[in-house]
Amino acid sequence: MNISKLRITIAQKSLVDISFCIPSSLALVGQSGSGKSLTIKALLGMLPNSMEVELEYDSGFELIAGDTLAFVPQNPFTALSPLTKIKEQFFIPLARAEKLFIQVGLDIELLERFPPELSGGQLQRVIIAMALSNEPELLLMDEPTTALDPDTRVLILNLLKSLQSEFGFKILFVTHDMNSARSLCEDICVIREGIVIESGKMIDVLQNPHDGYTKTLIDANFANRKFRQ
Repeated sequence: MNISKLRITIAQKSLVDISFCIPSSLALVGQSGSGKSLTIKALLGMLPNSMEVELEYDSGFELIAGDTLAFVPQNPFTALSPLTKIKEQFFIPLARAEKLFIQVGLDIELLERFPPELSGGQLQRVIIAMALSNEPELLLMDEPTTALDPDTRVLILNLLKSLQSEFGFKILFVTHDMNSARSLCEDICVIREGIVIESGKMIDVLQNPHDGYTKTLIDANFANRKFRQ
């Protein structure tokens, strides 16, 4: 999938002007305010009318939120209604929800519970199950492991890799965490102040970054620059 142009402006001021390709799994990396979340919201059609969005892309499917696009947010605790049983927040037959629960490693008995009764890792797997309920072509994720402890973070990243192999969806993983990006994605696109600074294969960029901004992000995440595929 190739996003040949994504330009977001407000009052004639450019906020984002980027292009990128998602062969399989792409990490969109940058510090806060770099334009990562704006990119996700633009693809989901969630930006206010005051912002002008120009989007051109080449793929085998239309970008339709809830159909070909699914979204996993940063904080699973605020993504669900706390007063509604989890099974009632799935808009699919119960048997299908139960199958998805098994696929994300959850006991189907948790469908009878309320969100506050589950841990953060369990809730994030619930959100992932919901995101996959319509078998999307592209899974968009906005810092989905930030609110999780290190062990649960590893579990979720490994789960996502396994599910991608099973379902065949593409991944756009928005994060400032280079370590998580390395664990999940084959390719990386580094953005700063709404423009692309560097992009390419993950291992190549990590081992041989050309831009000082990319080097700073790497140094902030790794004690050294010895990376393995």
